[in-house]
Amino acid sequence: MNVLIFNGSIDNRPYATSNRLAGYFKEQFSNNHFSPEIFSLSDIQIPFFDQSTTGEKPASVQAMCEAFCKADLHIWLTPLYHGGMTGAMKNCLDWLEVTSKLGRPYLTGKVVALVSWADGTQAMQGINAMDAVAKALRAWVFPFSVPILKDSLYDPQTQEFTAYYKTKFDTMIQLLATSRAQVAS
Repeated sequence: MNVLIFNGSIDNRPYATSNRLAGYFKEQFSNNHFSPEIFSLSDIQIPFFDQSTTGEKPASVQAMCEAFCKADLHIWLTPLYHGGMTGAMKNCLDWLEVTSKLGRPYLTGKVVALVSWADGTQAMQGINAMDAVAKALRAWVFPFSVPILKDSLYDPQTQEFTAYYKTKFDTMIQLLATSRAQVAS
């Protein structure tokens, strides 16, 4: 089963929270016999969405739409930016408008799981923002999300994810694996 890990941050530092989370999810999904792919906004240039553009769409947008449509399952990751997801992430999702004429437009029937983090206690606002967009794109939002208080994400001694958050991430992965296996049977 194809899993798309959508890294909605443009921070390309290897030790950035977004990249560490994406790597963790990729490793865990691989260990559970899924085919994960990370789609990272720091690696691909998605131009500003312009609905009036006619003709050929940019190659980066075509690749993005193919990756999003190919995946059976999505994990969306974003830091909280001023009460929502990153602007770059929202812009990328807006480009899914080019799929509107497909037999299964947008993200129809895709399962989307949501993870957001914040320095304060407002990470749920990022989850809510992604939830609204995912539903507008006709996706099914997985009911188990992970809002993260960034100050509690890393163990101060090891700088690894704390057992508390690893348990949450692993629970999400196991629930997704179980639910997809039931749907497939």
